Amino acid sequence: MTAEDLISRLEAAGATLLALPSHGYSTQLRTMKFDVVHTALEAYGWQSTMVRPAMPSAADISRMDEVFGWLTIIPETKYVLRRILGARALVHPITGRHLFPWRRIATMLGADHKSIQRWHTQGIELVLQGINERR
Repeated sequence: MTAEDLISRLEAAGATLLALPSHGYSTQLRTMKFDVVHTALEAYGWQSTMVRPAMPSAADISRMDEVFGWLTIIPETKYVLRRILGARALVHPITGRHLFPWRRIATMLGADHKSIQRWHTQGIELVLQGINERR
């Protein structure tokens, strides 16, 4: 596995995570399954709708769990590298854009964006070493 492969697997896992529904079933669904239509405009879909990503498959979720489990290879003493890799992995499932660009991560951690990129590379190398040692 190369660094590019690992980065693409992390980004795919982040997109899968963001495609999961943010809320589950509530007690409201036990009493009523459908929303009440209040006006004719609502009945015929004249309101704008949000585009939602497709629900990820069980295989995608299993791969996501495996890939995010690789972040535990990074020692706890280097938790900043875990944060950087985790934040950078979050990619919007529809647009493909990173939720946290380099400069936003740098602002969160109080560092230069070039340092964040260098630390990201170090984190990727640590994970690759750990994966290769396990094999």
